[in-house]
Amino acid sequence: MNKKQQIEFQYLLEQLVHDLTLMLMSDYGYDIQSAINIIYQSKTFEKMENPDTGLYYQSSVYVYTFLKEELNLQ
Repeated sequence: MNKKQQIEFQYLLEQLVHDLTLMLMSDYGYDIQSAINIIYQSKTFEKMENPDTGLYYQSSVYVYTFLKEELNLQ
């Protein structure tokens, strides 16, 4: 991955974390720190930070379904 791709990847990853944090806070009443911790400790995040999965490039809502499923928050 070249420098430009790394910057784009990091930006998209950070945006996903931001959006997922807001969704967890809104839907389940988590405070910001708890929501962020949940995301960073999840298997979903492991997949998001692996560029080969392409998950970082998907919509927040799509990724959120994976996170909710992983956490059994349906």
